[in-house]
Amino acid sequence: MPIVLDPTAAAVMEAFRAANRPKYETMTAPEAREASKLGRAVVQPDPPKLASVDDVTAPSPHGPIPLRVYKPLTLPKSGPAPAFIFYHGGGWVIGDLDSHDVVCRQIADQAGFVVLSVDYRLAPEHKFPAAAVDAIAATEWIVANSAKFGIDKNRIFVGGDSAGGNLTAVVTLNARDNGGPKFAGQVLIYPATDFAMTHRSHSDPETSVLLTHSLIRWFSDHYLTCKADIDDWRASPARAQALKGLPQAYVMTAGADPLHDEGVEYKDRLKAAGVDVTYSEYPGQFHGFWTMGKLIPEANRLTSEVAQWLKARA
Repeated sequence: MPIVLDPTAAAVMEAFRAANRPKYETMTAPEAREASKLGRAVVQPDPPKLASVDDVTAPSPHGPIPLRVYKPLTLPKSGPAPAFIFYHGGGWVIGDLDSHDVVCRQIADQAGFVVLSVDYRLAPEHKFPAAAVDAIAATEWIVANSAKFGIDKNRIFVGGDSAGGNLTAVVTLNARDNGGPKFAGQVLIYPATDFAMTHRSHSDPETSVLLTHSLIRWFSDHYLTCKADIDDWRASPARAQALKGLPQAYVMTAGADPLHDEGVEYKDRLKAAGVDVTYSEYPGQFHGFWTMGKLIPEANRLTSEVAQWLKARA
């Protein structure tokens, strides 16, 4: 069935094409990161006012992991607050605390949560499983130090988009299997779940929009060390034998996205395993639209959906 982009999504893509920017896959990783930074102000909406935003670090055997802590104006006057630990997208190669800063601020403001964003190591300087190792280490440290952040360790949610959705799935699987934290829920925004890239949406010409088929392979080549990594659940959480016992989930997929079908399949497997799943599909959107709220109204609708889902379960 043909994919019809939402009018605002189509207008954004037309503007990108008219700008004739070099493709990421023609650049080095550092060049791609710099190119990504240049376009942020154009697409990100104005951030809401918060009580505080602080940069801290979590210790790990591989060095300090940068974190950004967002506290809303609506924190409870007494008692610990619910929290949302966030892992940014960017193909494990680009993205940082600033790329998803506005989204994190919006969620903190709308949900009334303390949001903690994790700046894990990037490839190819730090290849698989560095990002997964950092996400797990930072999350465990945050939970162990929940009192320091004024958060309730029994109301901690985890989530992210794209590569961050992948890391969210990895963090929850690791916690389940290795005596880790008991998370209150997980948020998977167009998640990458299977590096085999054999689902139909990986070859459908109509899904090759912003995250193109060639770009996703560029990301994969930078992140993975060898073909055997594909079968490692820390790279491909869909390769985990069982999904039973994982936290309740909010899962979102976009229609014009190479990752669409693997996201749907992971959602279906979660449901089949008895996990409570809220599923939302944005059929007229492309991968990566969530951070473009200045240009695409549905990005702000998605943020509100996520915030309300979190708030209702806290």
